[in-house]
Amino acid sequence: MSDHHHENSPPTPAEARRRPGLTARLRTYLLAGIVVTAPIGITLYLAVLFVQFVDGQMRGLVPAQYDPNQYLPFDIPGLGVLALLLLLLVVGFFAAGLIGRMVFRLGESLIDRVPVVRSVYGALKQIFETVFADSSSSFREVVLVEYPRRGLWAVGFITGRTRGEVRERINRDLVNVFLPTTPNPTSGFLLFVPREDLVQLDMSVEEGIKMVISAGIVTPPRASAGNEGEEPPTARS
Repeated sequence: MSDHHHENSPPTPAEARRRPGLTARLRTYLLAGIVVTAPIGITLYLAVLFVQFVDGQMRGLVPAQYDPNQYLPFDIPGLGVLALLLLLLVVGFFAAGLIGRMVFRLGESLIDRVPVVRSVYGALKQIFETVFADSSSSFREVVLVEYPRRGLWAVGFITGRTRGEVRERINRDLVNVFLPTTPNPTSGFLLFVPREDLVQLDMSVEEGIKMVISAGIVTPPRASAGNEGEEPPTARS
């Protein structure tokens, strides 16, 4: 009698908590669907916008008689992107030659005579040369730096060794560290830090950027595979 009564008794509060209700399951499925489809959908949407923008800009540069869309009842997406790639290849081939280098030097000398344009052009040229460079001074190394005070650590990226007046004034071996902001890593701070004060990380630049953009939610596999109970580096006395 007592066993029969026990079998028909209502579930305890602990058992009820272990059994997710219909609303909880639907919410879980909805969140899982968003996590799976949102990155794909946003990526495809941005790719379509980029192709449409480039196609629209390049169409004005291509003569009508050479535009295939003028002879077809429908538009072919991506022709502008293809035309842009061909244009960049031609410019790169020309710039790699002797005559091309002379022409570009002449153009740069003319730009250097215009005060405001000179500053903008010089800054943009340095940024692109740094981003696309293959040398050891490229934007490739991920480090931890104590910022904004000791005991607090931030993810930074080494962009090269400190040179020029900053190096001479400090008279120490420093490195340039770019400290990005979250969730927009295109803005941030430039720090000149002694290399011995940095903690080098094994993660790649791409993994470091993902970690910054996600505010630490996305953790590189190598980092999460370690000892989760391990204490972070302590501040130097």
